[in-house]
Amino acid sequence: MVKNKLSSFKLIACLLFSVFIANSYADAPLDFTGKTLDGKNLRLQEQRGNVVMLNFWASWCGPCRKEMPLLETLQKKYQRIGFVLIGVNVDEDTEAAKRFLADVTTSFPMVLDNKGDISKLFNVDAMPTSIFIDRSGKIRDIHKGYKAGDEKAYEKIIKKLIRE
Repeated sequence: MVKNKLSSFKLIACLLFSVFIANSYADAPLDFTGKTLDGKNLRLQEQRGNVVMLNFWASWCGPCRKEMPLLETLQKKYQRIGFVLIGVNVDEDTEAAKRFLADVTTSFPMVLDNKGDISKLFNVDAMPTSIFIDRSGKIRDIHKGYKAGDEKAYEKIIKKLIRE
């Protein structure tokens, strides 16, 4: 009987420890290193301390084309107070991304995700998708798709995270 109680105690202790470890990893900030269109490496972890918006987009995405100039406006408006916008292009063909950006002026970095590794890391399944990350590196909001006016919601999220 004592041996059975001890085994039950060990099982419960192991389960609680597993839950603790799983929750620790769930809260761990995600990280990636990607090549930008200009050939530089960009590591998400290096943005710690800033509010980060990852915007996943594709050249074939109509809403992405409408959204991109509005993202540029947000970047310019909030970059001085700790906001960083990073575009993540999911096109397999880098030239398609370059053609898209020839028509749209952007000052924020564009990371290439030709193989979809970064998209998988963040479970991106719609274009565009914007992921908002707080100063500690944790995902705080995800917005899928784009329709006119969504930039107001983005701005609200950015302001909230900057104030924290």
